[in-house]
Amino acid sequence: QVQLVESGGGLVQPGGSLRLSCAASGNIFSVNAMGWYRQVPGKQRELVAAISRGGRPKYADSVKGRFTISRDNAKNTVYLQMNSLKPEDTAVYYCNTGGTFYLFTSIFYIQGDYWGRGTQVTVSS
Repeated sequence: QVQLVESGGGLVQPGGSLRLSCAASGNIFSVNAMGWYRQVPGKQRELVAAISRGGRPKYADSVKGRFTISRDNAKNTVYLQMNSLKPEDTAVYYCNTGGTFYLFTSIFYIQGDYWGRGTQVTVSS
């Protein structure tokens, strides 16, 4: 069984930055892709970024150039550095693993079975 725990959310002003972390337990992390999703009430969960087992990142167009996904396999942790935040980035952010990563297609990550509980990010002045 894999457990994922997100942290790092909070309230930030537009234009500000946050770094989210997702700590995984269990040995599956070192051999799996990871994804970050976000969700606002009344809308479907949206894929934001994903990273392959080898560290190749992919991003949704809405965050490209502002967000950076990275991973530290030694710490079993994936990060999401979020810069130039906008009010429309406000959401609960979830990490996911156990899915499939695709490098050369527009649908670059298919979610797996393992989810964290999420961390709230609010961008507001």
